[in-house]
Amino acid sequence: MLNIISPGTEPDAAAMRAMFAARKSVFVDLLGWDVPVLDGRYEVDQFDNLHACYLVLTDDAGAHLASARLLPTVRDGILSGLFPMLCDGPPPAAPEIFEITRFCLDRKLRASERRMARDALVVALTDYALANGISAYCAVAETAWLGQILKFGWQCERLGAVCNVDGEHLAAVRIVIEPHTPALLADAGIRASGFSSVSSQLAA
Repeated sequence: MLNIISPGTEPDAAAMRAMFAARKSVFVDLLGWDVPVLDGRYEVDQFDNLHACYLVLTDDAGAHLASARLLPTVRDGILSGLFPMLCDGPPPAAPEIFEITRFCLDRKLRASERRMARDALVVALTDYALANGISAYCAVAETAWLGQILKFGWQCERLGAVCNVDGEHLAAVRIVIEPHTPALLADAGIRASGFSSVSSQLAA
């Protein structure tokens, strides 16, 4: 199931808690990021505010599978506020451009399940953009994850050189979203298999 939690809508508290707990498990426990943790269980930072939008994939029992946070680039975000040095010019800032942050795949998933959840979330991000007038995304990525992003089939380009930031090799990317982007993803094998409700929920 795809849960869409956008500004001005009533959040699904259970989906939000599951997402924040999964983020803590991945970004703090696994990757060792020095980021805030609430009540020892939830990874929540200053960008988790009324302006953020969340796409959260859960199973039938409500367990977290994958999630991502979208931030408006007309406000400070991860790229513009923390890593502007990753861009050769000014970081993207426009009403129709959003930043993908906290792309999270649940650690409990097997490899095949992770691939399905990842692909479904990529498709959901694309469909959400098309349904909401978003023409492009930007994101900060570590080089291993960057390699995956560039192979998804969509139009994607680096915004600057790879930089070593506190021992991590990071890059900023811009992802163009156009009506034919879903077809490009499908041609590259990125499909929402097992998540047939994604497109219908976004269109509702």
